[in-house]
Amino acid sequence: MLSVILAAGKGTRMKSSIPKVLHKVNGKPMLKLVTEVIENVGITKNIFILGHKKEVVLEEMKNIEYVTQEEQLGTGHAILIAKDKIEKYKEDILITCGDTPLLKEETLKNLKKAFEEKKLDCIVLSCKVKNPFGYGRIIKENGKITNIVEEKEATNEEKLIDEINTGVYIFKYESLIYAIQKIDNNNSKGEYYLTDAIKILTSENYNVDSYQIDDESEILGVNSKVQLAQANEILKMRKNIELMDNGVILIDPKTTYIEQEVQIGEDTVIYPNVVIQGNTKIGKNCEILSNTRIENSSIGDNVRIESSVIESAVVEKSATIGPFAHLRPKAYLKETVHVGNFVEIKNATLEKGVKSGHLTYIGDAQVGEDTNIGAGTITCNYDGKNKHKTIIGSGSFIGSNSIIVAPVTMGNEVFTAAGSVITKDIPNKMLAFGRARQVNKEKK
Repeated sequence: MLSVILAAGKGTRMKSSIPKVLHKVNGKPMLKLVTEVIENVGITKNIFILGHKKEVVLEEMKNIEYVTQEEQLGTGHAILIAKDKIEKYKEDILITCGDTPLLKEETLKNLKKAFEEKKLDCIVLSCKVKNPFGYGRIIKENGKITNIVEEKEATNEEKLIDEINTGVYIFKYESLIYAIQKIDNNNSKGEYYLTDAIKILTSENYNVDSYQIDDESEILGVNSKVQLAQANEILKMRKNIELMDNGVILIDPKTTYIEQEVQIGEDTVIYPNVVIQGNTKIGKNCEILSNTRIENSSIGDNVRIESSVIESAVVEKSATIGPFAHLRPKAYLKETVHVGNFVEIKNATLEKGVKSGHLTYIGDAQVGEDTNIGAGTITCNYDGKNKHKTIIGSGSFIGSNSIIVAPVTMGNEVFTAAGSVITKDIPNKMLAFGRARQVNKEKK
């Protein structure tokens, strides 16, 4: 089966310089969400109908097959301009829209199953809604679909119908090619409606049916920032429910934001006002306390994080972080490391058992096992032009307010006196101090 995804619209109601289909819902562009659901159903060949800012869409979506709809003259027109590419495949066609990110994999599987089992020429995904205003109405006779009437073309009686067209269809290849060539733009908007293909097929006794779903939220099209927020909320709660069903404990799901790609192990507890983004993986039995943000990071089992920011970092099991710590890209904390209040780590590896409790910056560094970093310690890694590395051996004690001017290598079991400025290498088991001699003078 082939997929055709309609994604040419400008989305003027979004009031944005970003193409509508690239606005993110729960951390992913809408168009990618739709594409992934289609691929999960087993359909891997896609033709995209692009138009407004297509170059931006192509940059995001990379190597895709597409046609350009220069003028948006309706959904039928979109299929017409894709006709040559469709004929290249000669396969049944699933048609969806790129701005419907809430479509479920299960729904498309059931739609495809019904299409194949009933040997249909076309199947339409429909839904009964509380307020059908703006949607095309499904017209039926004796339980069989005969037509789809757009809002502007509907009579007062037809406007009372609450079963609507979702804009998702599956067509038999030959039936779509036949019908699409017979549609016209003789309507109030002067557009070519794909829905007219349904009327053409049913009037000529082709086998057309609908598959009705009950979840109205699933067919929400995102055309404004308000609808974008609604879609975000729905997808966020779906993700949170999925995690809880798999053993994660969310204290308050409504105030917990976890994006689509995130993986979390069972019995991990997530407190309110936590944000977890990107390609993050969190192990089992962790405790993530309020006001923490984690992005594109790997967190091991039994880790505790409080009120901290973690970006593109790796944290191994049984580490403790925070409050108010900041792990920047390429921070690597090994087992049982403790990073505490107002400690910042960047492009540095802290080996097993390292402790840095307070007010410290460690950048471009390697710190050996069981070393203790005193409060106020800074690795001065940047000389104004280049970054330099600090290496500290295992079992060392770095006194409070030490300033380490890289490049510096310290051996194992090294001790630096509080307040020292370290500019030279230190051999194993040595005490180093570098500070001005204290002078006491009598007051006058």
